Amino acid sequence: MKNIYVGNLNSTTTEATVRSLFEPFGAVSKVSIISGRGFGFVEMASDAEGNSAINALKGKSLDGNALTVNEARPKRERN
Repeated sequence: MKNIYVGNLNSTTTEATVRSLFEPFGAVSKVSIISGRGFGFVEMASDAEGNSAINALKGKSLDGNALTVNEARPKRERN
C-alpha cells in the first residue's frame, strides 16, 4: 500500500477527477481531498504502482494547477 500526497489542487477538483488521473498507473484504493485546503491523499494498492504514479504526475497540470505529488509522510501524534 502506498499513500501519496497530492498538493496544489484547484478548489474545483473532485475526488473522481483525482481518481481518474491516478487509475492508469494501478489500483486506487482511496482518494481523500481535504476541503478548502488544496491538497489530498491517494492510496494505491502497491508501492510499485504508487511510485510510477508519483514519477509520472509530479508537476502535471490538473484543472489549471501544477500538482505537487510525493509520498505522504506518516501522521504525527498530537497531544
